[in-house]
Parts: sequence; C-alpha cells; structure tokens
Amino acid sequence: MITRHLLIRGRVQGVGFRHYMAYKAEQLGISGWVRNRSDGSVEAVVHGPQTAVAAIIECAQRGPRASQVSGVSVSDGEGVYASFEMRETV
Repeated sequence: MITRHLLIRGRVQGVGFRHYMAYKAEQLGISGWVRNRSDGSVEAVVHGPQTAVAAIIECAQRGPRASQVSGVSVSDGEGVYASFEMRETV
C-alpha cells in the first residue's frame, strides 16, 4: 500500500473534477480525499495498492471531459484512510 499527494492544475474547478476523482477512487478501491484549493487547483491524497494508485494518477492527468489538466505534481503522501471523501475548499 502506498500514499501519494497530488496537486492538479489547469481548468479543474467547476467541471466536476472532485466528483470524478471520488468516482474513480471507488472503482479502484482507493481511499483518501480530494478538495479544491483557493488558487484554482485541486489537491488529493490517494492511498491504496501501487497499481490502483498509478491508475488514479493517470485518471487525474486526464480529468473529466470538461477539464483541461495542465499538470499533476505527485509526491509522497502520509496517512491511512478508511474511505475516500470530498473535503472543503482551502
């Protein structure tokens, strides 16, 4: 099991990105969280098997149809989570 922190930039707010990530996390058996940031980016922490985490990172790089992802920064994350949740904007 691994944990990664994602920072997703581009046209990623107002396009259903958090719901998309939550849906993909459920499909892949990923736990963690996702939230909008006041700078217009989306931030997520994903925890699960290495192959599932790699798959959700690929999903984040594509995003939902209406999004235009310009970049995804990936770094080591911390924590173990029981489920995947959408958090408040920071």
